[in-house]
Amino acid sequence: MAEDTTLRRRALLALVFLAPAPSLGVWAAMVAAPGSVGHGVFLIAKLWLLVFPAAWYLLVEKGKPRWSLPRRGGMVAGVLSGVILAAAIVLGAWLGDVQHMDLSPLRAAVREMNLASPAAYFAGAAAWTLVNSLIEEYVYRWFVLRQCEALLPPAAAVIASAAVFTIHHVIALNQYLEPGFTALASAGVFVGGIVWATLYHRYRSIWPGWISHVLADIAVFGLGWWLLFAG
Repeated sequence: MAEDTTLRRRALLALVFLAPAPSLGVWAAMVAAPGSVGHGVFLIAKLWLLVFPAAWYLLVEKGKPRWSLPRRGGMVAGVLSGVILAAAIVLGAWLGDVQHMDLSPLRAAVREMNLASPAAYFAGAAAWTLVNSLIEEYVYRWFVLRQCEALLPPAAAVIASAAVFTIHHVIALNQYLEPGFTALASAGVFVGGIVWATLYHRYRSIWPGWISHVLADIAVFGLGWWLLFAG
């Protein structure tokens, strides 16, 4: 019993240290202090997301580095779920009449990130799709979900980790999408978080979720390309 209490307290402390960081970084960069100060806070938060989980695992949990390859067909599940999510994203955008939304805030955000040309957009989308998705699987599934599992039953842990994953996306999406589209996109992020957390819970590996995440992001950035350059 004492050991269980210690594990729960440790997991809660880990979440307290990590969970607010991405929201703080996005809020600073996009809302509170756009410019050098806000972007500095954003970069610090991003670095914290990279370093803290590994440091906590090695120094506090006394874990050992490992690749955690998927078991029992995990990659197939990752591909199938990614295809389904990508199709749902495209269908949801079409049903939501996304082509008629006000694109000016989105175009402004793309210009601010120096992604306004097709070549720059493609390079940025490729990096975000392949690298950022891997970072998010490492942070939110490998680390956050494991902490939630120490505090909650499995289904509740999956939902809680998806909620933590979604919060900073809501802040960012709200800056360049209309409220209705922000709600739609945020719901999509939350569903994606549930799917990827479920994959990690089932296979104890980030790789099935990463493949699924990549396919979903391809659909998102493909829609962005169509709205910005082909419309």
